[in-house]
Amino acid sequence: MSPSQAHFSHKPLDMAVRLAVVWNAGGVTINYQSLRATQMGLSLNIDISATAFYKAQPIIDFALECLNIRDASRRLTDQDRIKLKKALKGVRVVATHRHDKTVRYRITGLTAIPMNDLTFDQDGTRVSVVQYFKRQYNYCLKCIHWPCLQAGSDSRPIYLPMEVCNILEGQRYSRKLNERQVTSILRMACERPTQRQSSILEVVSRNNYSNDYCAKEFGIKVTNQLALVDARVLPSPRLKYHDSGREKVCNPLIGQWNMNNKILINGGSIKYWTCVTFASRLHLNDVRMFCNNLVGVCNNMGMQMNGRPCVDIGQVRPDNLEAALRNIHGQSAKVISQQGVTGQQLELLIIVLPDANASVFYGRAKRLCETELGAITQCCLPKNVQKGGQQYLQNLALKINVKVGGRNTVLEDALHRRMHLLTDLPTIIFGADVTHPAPGEDASPSIAAVVASMDWPEVSKYICLVSSQGHREEIITDLFTQVKDPQKGLIHGGMIRELLVSFYRANGKRKPGRIIFYRDGVSEGQFSQVLLYEVDAIRKACASLEEGYLPPVIFIVVQKRHHTRLFPEDHHARDQTDRSGNILPGTVVDTKICHPSGFDFYLCSHAGIQGTSRPTHYHVLFDENNFTADAMQTLTYNLCYTYARCTRSVSIVPPAYYAHLAAFHARHYMDDGLSDQGSSSAASSRPHDHAVLVKQLPKVKENVRQFMFYC
Repeated sequence: MSPSQAHFSHKPLDMAVRLAVVWNAGGVTINYQSLRATQMGLSLNIDISATAFYKAQPIIDFALECLNIRDASRRLTDQDRIKLKKALKGVRVVATHRHDKTVRYRITGLTAIPMNDLTFDQDGTRVSVVQYFKRQYNYCLKCIHWPCLQAGSDSRPIYLPMEVCNILEGQRYSRKLNERQVTSILRMACERPTQRQSSILEVVSRNNYSNDYCAKEFGIKVTNQLALVDARVLPSPRLKYHDSGREKVCNPLIGQWNMNNKILINGGSIKYWTCVTFASRLHLNDVRMFCNNLVGVCNNMGMQMNGRPCVDIGQVRPDNLEAALRNIHGQSAKVISQQGVTGQQLELLIIVLPDANASVFYGRAKRLCETELGAITQCCLPKNVQKGGQQYLQNLALKINVKVGGRNTVLEDALHRRMHLLTDLPTIIFGADVTHPAPGEDASPSIAAVVASMDWPEVSKYICLVSSQGHREEIITDLFTQVKDPQKGLIHGGMIRELLVSFYRANGKRKPGRIIFYRDGVSEGQFSQVLLYEVDAIRKACASLEEGYLPPVIFIVVQKRHHTRLFPEDHHARDQTDRSGNILPGTVVDTKICHPSGFDFYLCSHAGIQGTSRPTHYHVLFDENNFTADAMQTLTYNLCYTYARCTRSVSIVPPAYYAHLAAFHARHYMDDGLSDQGSSSAASSRPHDHAVLVKQLPKVKENVRQFMFYC
């Protein structure tokens, strides 16, 4: 019996769901699975995909929109040119100045000098681009003070004036979308489960796969119905809150609950805090009222937050960010020292972001405060400060509490040590993820983040370490490191070792007796690499702490980027769907559509809000703890109720979620990306091969990284 078939006899099959599986825009994929009682055999995977494309338009129009300028009469600054170069690199264009034929090019860059200064060698004579177009095509170029597009190679460049080029239609836009674009594409692509199921069946009917010539030749018949698979719904765990509240224990309903009548299990203490606003449209009195309301909500939820800021709340112009934050931090330190307090500093800085460019401003503020000043921050958008609703204030309080060392809630079974293979002996839970730079950012490193639980047996408080590594390198290189020192000899280090030491100190000098490692962002083609290098790094980190110290490890890969969708068999049955029409949180599928011999399962751990829920695919690649499928699924699902930032169960297990947040958070520590750098050579896919010099991240201050600052 394979692990994915292990014992479910004590939990009946509560529901059945229909499974629709994927169609990519490029065609269909056939996945072979062995023909056995618990497997479907050949399966056709069909789904609806949505993505963004470049608008087919003149390059000049694209440039004006990209740079947010009205006309092409003014010269471009160096920052404009760099921004436009990054936006256009790799885009295919069609030249319109040659009426006899259409020529297509791929843009490789922009010239560093304007077109009227650009010359090239033609039959031994230097000719300007402007002169060439006049003589060769009788075309008078207008935007001669703008740079030229560059195609071809550096050794044999092709110069193309922007005004004679149009963006070729049908090109997928693979770069990062801005907030407005994300909102737009989500609104367009969002489909409720019944709509999505109908869309999938319509594709099957329209394509008529059974009449395909190749299918007939191989005797393949494709049914026009979705596959029916067995599933069960896991019960939600009970959550423990502080005994001083009216509700000491909470039973979540369909994956959600609220903070009414509840007190945080461990409320944080904030004596020294202040606020600064960079929003010009907000009146200072509105910000003061918002802070007063926030203090009231925090204290009502069980925190101990001083009613008055240590430094008066101030309003500063957005162009004075760094000086303002340094000044506020210095003033706070001065006030604290005047009170005769030693070893204490500003515990929380609330920042109201400016009305424009909030995301860029956010990154600069986080980098300065967390890596230089050593200050915990909470950023707020002006529109949310203006509204200041109770729900928003409560969510903000949840985030602030964990940032200052508190805990919001814990699993009751963990508190009373009733969770199998978690509370029987000291257990550390890791989460790890690697984020890669956006397409076109050829010189930026990838960033790895590893988080680890510190509060056994409750496992709700995670500290984090981040590290940069080679461009688009997926294997985490700094899990375990060894450096030879001429005097000290071999020095061991790395993120795993450092987090194990932190666990040892935080839990009364007890070493972890078990390691559970959730790894996000790994494709199936990388499973063998991850096992070879990362599990080995975990082993070496343990052995470096004490000879013979080898706690059993379980290594689970977390996948969200797949096209498997689960639909309830009866959309109208209230006991089979949540409010959005999606399958219930806790739905587990581990037969038929899973690997025939591996240990994997699909778990939908969240209630759908909009669109169709995507279950998370968990692969247990390595297990020395002898977890049953039932124990692994239950533990993973229960952990999804411990996510600190909201009162909902989340779609992926929190350690992996936190690592994902931390890796994206650390991206703000890099430069603003306005340097005109060329492409770096591709980094090796194997760890410890540092042929390319990787820019290191600045270190997070010790008083910041001991808390969940990345939330």
